[in-house]
Amino acid sequence: MGCPCKKVLQSCIVMAATCQLFRIIRSRELGRIWVPAVLCQTCCQFHHPCKAANQPNVSSYPRWHLSRAYGTSAARPTYYLTPPQVNSILKANEYSFKVPEFDGKNLSSVMGFDSNQLPANAPIEDRRSAATSLQTRGMLYGVFDGHAGCACAQALSERLFYYIAISLLPHETLVELENAVETGRPLQPILQWHKHPNDYFSREASRLYFNSLRTYWQELLDLSTPGEKPEVAEALINAFKRLDNDISLEAQVGDPNAFLHYWVLRVAFSGATACVAHVDGNDLHIANTGDGRAVLGVQEPDGSFSALTLSNDHNAQNEAEVLRVRAEHPRAEAKTVVKQDRLLGLLMPFRAFGDVKFKWSIDLQRRVLESGPDQLHENEHAKFIPPNYHTPPYLTAEPEITRHRLRPQDRFLVLGSDGLWETLHRQEVVRIVGEYLTGVHQQQPITVGGYKVTLGQMQGLLQERKARISSTFEDQNAATHLIRHAVGSNEFGTVDHERLSKMLSLPEELARMYRDDITIIIVQFNPHVIGAQQT
Repeated sequence: MGCPCKKVLQSCIVMAATCQLFRIIRSRELGRIWVPAVLCQTCCQFHHPCKAANQPNVSSYPRWHLSRAYGTSAARPTYYLTPPQVNSILKANEYSFKVPEFDGKNLSSVMGFDSNQLPANAPIEDRRSAATSLQTRGMLYGVFDGHAGCACAQALSERLFYYIAISLLPHETLVELENAVETGRPLQPILQWHKHPNDYFSREASRLYFNSLRTYWQELLDLSTPGEKPEVAEALINAFKRLDNDISLEAQVGDPNAFLHYWVLRVAFSGATACVAHVDGNDLHIANTGDGRAVLGVQEPDGSFSALTLSNDHNAQNEAEVLRVRAEHPRAEAKTVVKQDRLLGLLMPFRAFGDVKFKWSIDLQRRVLESGPDQLHENEHAKFIPPNYHTPPYLTAEPEITRHRLRPQDRFLVLGSDGLWETLHRQEVVRIVGEYLTGVHQQQPITVGGYKVTLGQMQGLLQERKARISSTFEDQNAATHLIRHAVGSNEFGTVDHERLSKMLSLPEELARMYRDDITIIIVQFNPHVIGAQQT
């Protein structure tokens, strides 16, 4: 960028402070990553004396400290948000897109999509992306869940769809792209983005990103032959793996620009999971790396909705994933490679982009850090080597691919970060979205889950349900409606405004203790087009 060193340093420090490196534990479940240090948000140093007096007692914690620790603060007055204030918060990041009609008809299998985000971290570590491939007409949707900071998730939201689109291009189109660059002609657009104003792009890194992408399509040119059409599943796998490799390589090479040098290192040393959907006609492909999830809403003959999960979580709850990780390392590491349901006892997802601390050799990590900017020299997290680190890499970004042929009864797809699935069961998610989209409510007998209730309380529950039905269309966005339920549902499954108000008015340092960032994309399918394409 050519800016003075002092300005660059200030920018880096501000970025380090605002994009916090560590995540806090939820009340019921540990955060994604344990780290051996606490970042001071006042001065961007670790174990700084200004925080020492206020750190909580961690003597009862395991040997590795928890993701983030906060100082105690004076009691805050309790207050409630009004319904308009609640709506303002819930709708701040919502986005909707309807596929254009031609001659009064929607010729696409996708009618449109709704998306939204609700932060818990400050700033939010989740990202989202949606785009139409202008060369293949396929549509791409992605949810990216960052950890140890937001940098890696941000890079994925900007770059991954380009890698996928390039991987899907035939040889002839790749030749046209390369010739245009060689002759200085304008490039034909590859993607049409559907972005909320808050979904920004890093202008400073655009040239670096383009050069890496061009190198990729040049290699694809050498490997492909005229008339050859790439397979979607193979293209998705290649795109995921190549982008992760480029993130690693860019961090190793560095950049003469101090800001970019620091940025590529932050991207590589942080991490992110990715759950991506590609829709082309009746073909739906899910590419998942980590613990994001894709769930299909299927409408049954009686009008109710059932959930069909199209992805597998890559964590310790997936026995096949545990066996895969253990099989990739010597038997002597069988007890340490997965410990306390975490990779090397530290990381919750078993697949992720970035996270070079779980991929590079110890020698490479030290060499990169020694040649890096001063901010990294003071970063205990970056210098920290995981325990029992003998045979890297321990982590991969290779996605698991699921292909599904869409049917008329497949009405919508929900992509969500783990913050959604931690609060709502998949069947409940599908029911809420299905009822919202159709306006038809499948009334079930009210259950109280073992609670003792009086007749007056039961009457109140029935009145709440009636009020909930009448206010269904308060939200104009299906993702917003789902977040309202995820955050505000009480023990009886109804949205409780008082609970919703409390959860949304929690101060930043407490919000992450109760929930994670939530990011949702809901894609609505066109059953008429899908049915016509089946015949």
